[in-house]
Amino acid sequence: MHDNSSLLPSPEKYRVAQWATGNIGTRALRAVIEHPSLTLGAVYVHSDDKAGADAGDLCGLPATGITATRRIEDVVEAGIDCVLYMPRACDIDEVCWLLASGINVVTTRGEFHHPASMNPDVRARVEAACAIGDSSIHSTGSSPGFVTEALPLVLTSIQRRLDHLAVDEYADLSQRDSPGLLFDVMGFGGDPDTVAQHRIDHLRESFGPSLRLVADGLGLPLDDVVASGELAAAPRAITIAAGVIDEGTVAAQRVTVSGLRDGRELLRFRATWYCTTDVDWEVRDTGWHVTVDGDAPLDIDIRFPIPLERMASVSPAYTANRAVNAVASVCAAAPGIRTTVDLPQVVAAL
Repeated sequence: MHDNSSLLPSPEKYRVAQWATGNIGTRALRAVIEHPSLTLGAVYVHSDDKAGADAGDLCGLPATGITATRRIEDVVEAGIDCVLYMPRACDIDEVCWLLASGINVVTTRGEFHHPASMNPDVRARVEAACAIGDSSIHSTGSSPGFVTEALPLVLTSIQRRLDHLAVDEYADLSQRDSPGLLFDVMGFGGDPDTVAQHRIDHLRESFGPSLRLVADGLGLPLDDVVASGELAAAPRAITIAAGVIDEGTVAAQRVTVSGLRDGRELLRFRATWYCTTDVDWEVRDTGWHVTVDGDAPLDIDIRFPIPLERMASVSPAYTANRAVNAVASVCAAAPGIRTTVDLPQVVAAL
C-alpha cells in the first residue's frame, strides 16, 4: 500500500497575516478570524486611516487585539507562517522580502499561475527568495484559478482523449454600483467602434497562464495563446445601477482567450460581461458554462443563486475563500512557485 500522507497538509494551526483589506482582502480577513485551523497574526494595510485599527473592526467582527500596520517589518516579525497577499498591484520586492524571510504566500494576484509564463528575471528572483526562506508561493482565486485550473483538471480526469475544453464566464453587471470600474476601467458606455486592446491584452495575460498550466498538466503543451474581443452596443439608453449607458455605446463585451495546439483551439476561456440582455449574443445568467469534448463529453452549468443586487457583496467569497483554504497546502509544499498542478486537492477545513 502506498503512503500518501506526505501529500496532505499538516493538521497544525497556521499563523496567517492578511495583506490588504479591499473587497477580497476583507472577506479573506473575516474567514481567517473565523477559521478553526488558522490564527490571525498580523494585518497589513495601505491607507493611513486603517493603520492602527483592530482587524475585527476592518471586517465587521468583534475586536481581535490584532491592529493593522503599514510596516512590512511588523508582519515579518510577527511569527507568520503564511501571508494572504491581496493588493491591487503586485510588488515583487515585497513578495521576495516575505518569501526570503521564511513566510509562505498565497495570493489572488495572477502573476504566479504558470512559472514558465513569467518574466524570466522576475521568476528567478522569486525562486531565489523561496530557496533562501524555504518558502513557497501560490496564485489562486475563482477566475482565474478555480474555474480555469482546478475544475478543468478534475473534469479531464475522466477523459482519455481531449478534443476541446471551454470555460465561458457570464456576468450581468446591471446592478453593480461601481461606475469607476464599469465606465472607466471596463469601458462600458464608450465608443463601440473601438475595441479596447488593453482589455484584450489584460485578459490574455490573466487567463493565458491558466490555460498553459492545464495543458502542461495534461501533457498537451500549447503552441500559442491568442485573444480577441467583441463589443455590443445598447439598442436604447439603459439605466443601470452605476449610471446611464447611452444608445449606441458599449453595453456588452466578450473577450476570448484561446490556447492553440497543432493549429487548432484546444482550450478556451471566454468572458461575456454585459449590462443588458438585449444583445444578439447568447447571454446566460451570471456564472460559468463548461464544456468538455472528448471520449467522455461533459456540459456543465454553474450558476450563482444570488439576487443581482447582492452579487457585489457575496461574490468576493468565491475568490477569497479558495485562497484561505489553500493556506495549509501551500505551507506544507516544497519551496518554490507552486501551481494548482503541484499542490494536492484544496480542501476546506470547515
